[in-house]
Amino acid sequence: PRSRGKTYAEAVSGRWKMEDPIPESVASLEVMSTADIDRFSNQSDLVFCAVDMEKEPLISLEEAIAMREVPVISNNSANRWTPDVPVILPEVNADHLQLLEAQKKRLNTARGFIVVKPNCSIQSYVPALTPLMEYGPEYVFVATYQAVSGAGKTLGEWPEMQENVIPFISGEEEKSELEPLKIWGDFAGDHIELAKKPVISAQCYRVPVLEGHTAAVFVKFRRTIDQNEILMHWREFSSVPQALELPSAPNPFIRYIDDHNRPQPRLDAMSRHGMGITVGRLRDDPIYDVKFTCLSSNTVRGAAGGAILTAELLYRQGYIEKR
Repeated sequence: PRSRGKTYAEAVSGRWKMEDPIPESVASLEVMSTADIDRFSNQSDLVFCAVDMEKEPLISLEEAIAMREVPVISNNSANRWTPDVPVILPEVNADHLQLLEAQKKRLNTARGFIVVKPNCSIQSYVPALTPLMEYGPEYVFVATYQAVSGAGKTLGEWPEMQENVIPFISGEEEKSELEPLKIWGDFAGDHIELAKKPVISAQCYRVPVLEGHTAAVFVKFRRTIDQNEILMHWREFSSVPQALELPSAPNPFIRYIDDHNRPQPRLDAMSRHGMGITVGRLRDDPIYDVKFTCLSSNTVRGAAGGAILTAELLYRQGYIEKR
């Protein structure tokens, strides 16, 4: 309500954090309230939803937009565990979009639906594990080191983070342990049957870095796999967005750097315009089988860029049409 009726430039005055200026095409747009749902729904081919609301009102808002026949691509966590709402990481589980038919039947819509993006931190290591699933990963331990921008802040706005690490981020460890199981799960008509393996244990830390979520990953496999095979699978991994040559799809998706000092957020977070996954430090492990380090951009791949790629996938596969 405090920004309703203002231009976008006026609404974010003094709060714009990007290095580039606000695009002219966006600066003059009028900011509307969620109370203007009929008005903005009538003007929209689709809606990207990223708002700060309690869970139940947010579910109601996203469903209300969808029921006005507007597809919703959500960056919020509220609907991730709604049974007929797919949690989509485009290179990993594009096939889960077939769940939308059951959802549209429940919502009684012809073109309106909700698709949700996964938590930003898991988008560094879930892609790296996906091409290795045929070897049966049984147990995964992951420690994530997450940038302050993931909390919507800069280092200058968060003095407590200066020269400090906070060993707790509310809700992150639960999301890191459970959301991959839905992403790797099997389509079952009106829901996703969760994957039973791997069992994931996670520790999540907030670190004094502006951009990029890093993950230290340890994996125990059911089948034997050596480092050369792992590197081959990462190098050759390509999926639906690459096959469709979607504009935002990085190619290659996974980049392995054979350097003991990489990946680093400052050097690698914006790989492939922030849409690529960077992996390094693959080694044998005396407790698990292997360990490695993953890095992805939390503001691009983990947020806006990942949402745009999802929209491109939906459009190319015929789920979104111009009104």
